[in-house]
Amino acid sequence: MLTTVLLVVAVLVLLLLASSVRMVQQYQRGVVLRFGRLQSDVRQPGLRLMVPVADRMVKVPILTKVMDIAPQGAITKDNVTITVDAVVYFRVTDPVKAVVNVENYLGAVSQVARTSLRSVIGRADLDTLLSDRAQVNAELRAVIDTPTEDWGVSVDRVEVKDIALPEGMRRSMSHQAEAERDRRARVIAAEGEYQASARLADAARVMGDPSGAMQLRLLQTVSDVASDQNSTLVVPLPVELLRFFGHTTNATGADRSATAPADAVAPPAPSLADAPEPVRTDGDGVA
Repeated sequence: MLTTVLLVVAVLVLLLLASSVRMVQQYQRGVVLRFGRLQSDVRQPGLRLMVPVADRMVKVPILTKVMDIAPQGAITKDNVTITVDAVVYFRVTDPVKAVVNVENYLGAVSQVARTSLRSVIGRADLDTLLSDRAQVNAELRAVIDTPTEDWGVSVDRVEVKDIALPEGMRRSMSHQAEAERDRRARVIAAEGEYQASARLADAARVMGDPSGAMQLRLLQTVSDVASDQNSTLVVPLPVELLRFFGHTTNATGADRSATAPADAVAPPAPSLADAPEPVRTDGDGVA
């Protein structure tokens, strides 16, 4: 009988000793409650002894957690309905607050992230959301991190993953972008024409100063055309050369008119009365 009692007592002692030894992983911290009262010291990684029955340990992971925020419908500042989803990176910095101050810090962070996302989207316009994503992410992180400080949770990063626009808004933005690109192309083409005309005017001014520059340029052009072994050669003539021939012809005509005798009379033009009568024939060919 005594042996049985001793055996039972030994088994109970072994069970109590086994329940008093807890292992804390490297990525965890242990928060101990003794008879429901919080202990000040947080258990570090390793084997830790606890008072049987009196102590209860809650293991809190301190890893960085990644939480996806489900797509949320929101209205921007300029009254555009969009759907936005994001991702939140956070970790527990104070295990005691995460156990004592909030019932479920994971659910609390998820709800705060959703409401904060809709709030931040409502204060920004569509152009800011599409062009300045870094500013929206920083503001969203600040809004989410404010209430989570009391829960011992630190928000490291918040990223807006996708912004879904209505189909009509997509078409309008596509037309706007196309019109903007067309405007830029027209401006660039006009600027190129202006610069080319300025350079051509400068080149004409430089080539017009020397007397033989234009002729040398003409000979160079003829040489370039003849180098292609073409059967037809087109030689452009300067307008000044044509004007020179025109002035020479007019001067020659004026000289001839001046040297002609004054009493010279031009022969009279033949009249219709002096014309011979036509010869008539009969049917046999006799006049």
